[in-house]
Amino acid sequence: MFERITRLGLLAAYQSTLALGIVLMPLAMLVRRAGVTLPVGRLVERAEHAYESAN
Repeated sequence: MFERITRLGLLAAYQSTLALGIVLMPLAMLVRRAGVTLPVGRLVERAEHAYESAN
């Protein structure tokens, strides 16, 4: 039961980070022109890894 709740929570976190990445894409492109990168990609990768390792 606890594993199922954990997996659902990780899935929600992963999906939320994907949505955040999509929403922040235009801002990330503008900021990148100024020489600054947003760590959204690393955040999505870490959430994906956490979700996949829970399965």
